[in-house]
Amino acid sequence: MQYKIMLIEHNRLLLEQLSKVIENAPDMELEARFQSSSDALGQGRVFSPNIILLDAEIGNATELLQELIGVFPGAAVICTGEKWEAESTSHFIQAGASGYLIKPFTYNGLKEAIKIYTANGMEMDCHAMTFFSPKGKSGKTTLIANLAMAISRTTGEQVGIIDADLQFGDMAVFFNLEPQSTIVEAARDASFLSPLDLRSYYTKVNDKVYVLCGTKTPSLIDRVAIDSLEAVIKMSRSLFKYLLIDVPAGFNPTSIAAAEMSDTTYVVAMMNGGYEVKHVQRALEIFAGWEDCANRVKTVFTRVVPCNDQSRRKLTEAMGCPVEAVMPNAYMVVSKAADNGQMALDLEPDSPLAMSINYLAGRIIHPPAGGTGDD
Repeated sequence: MQYKIMLIEHNRLLLEQLSKVIENAPDMELEARFQSSSDALGQGRVFSPNIILLDAEIGNATELLQELIGVFPGAAVICTGEKWEAESTSHFIQAGASGYLIKPFTYNGLKEAIKIYTANGMEMDCHAMTFFSPKGKSGKTTLIANLAMAISRTTGEQVGIIDADLQFGDMAVFFNLEPQSTIVEAARDASFLSPLDLRSYYTKVNDKVYVLCGTKTPSLIDRVAIDSLEAVIKMSRSLFKYLLIDVPAGFNPTSIAAAEMSDTTYVVAMMNGGYEVKHVQRALEIFAGWEDCANRVKTVFTRVVPCNDQSRRKLTEAMGCPVEAVMPNAYMVVSKAADNGQMALDLEPDSPLAMSINYLAGRIIHPPAGGTGDD
């Protein structure tokens, strides 16, 4: 496809620099360029661009954006700026922009932006989920990995995983990945990245599932500041329809920040002696400070025997609140899958574990009326 681009940039030097990027591109045509908004709306009317690059730092950028959409209804407007900020970007997206691109950009960066933003726009309705464990050893890594695969296959949507278990995250090992970049590099660079830039820090599992891998050694935990982690989560919400965040066990700055930025927090506990119900109840008492806790916080128990709806209802009764899902004791299946470099979901697609994973995926994709874990 030939992209016919109108470039609006108030900075003369950047106007020249970005013009050359477009002019040298094999599949792009610089149809018009303007340094002032009045010229773009006046002289620009004789052109027929299908892509408009709008300088978001022009004083009347929002008004200009809306006027451009009215004058050129067939064109996608991508705002450009020297820094990505979630609040301002959201403002432009809500005003009708297709996306936001950091400048100066390269040909490859511009082409990727056009490809993604003209197809889907910047997703502002991402479902972000944090998976929290009161005391660890809950099986949440297995749950997250297989759940991400199930969601992507059912919906065909892009699914991201952030391994924010900063000392002992093992998502890379689970998927047998060798990441070039990790959450450490993403957090370090967060202040000057855009969502498109951040995408390259994720490691591809398949065409639909991507992982931002955890630290390579526990000593690197101090390299991920909470404000940087929050910036990474905000940007990631613009990349994926579903975002699953793995956090360290217990209440700590990392797990609290991720939970507060998520739409849903799953409290995950492994049945292993009878105290797990008490641990989860104590965790829920802390989350109860949220006004919408009943809808935002859900519980999942793993290694439940027998794993059936009757067990889920018994746990619901013991908890005094709905249990969203129960997972079976599938240690042998998970171990065998890991040894063979497979997902448990694929190794035995008709197993109780696969059925439980698909059940939870279904409830995430199509939440039940009322948002409760009991039907």
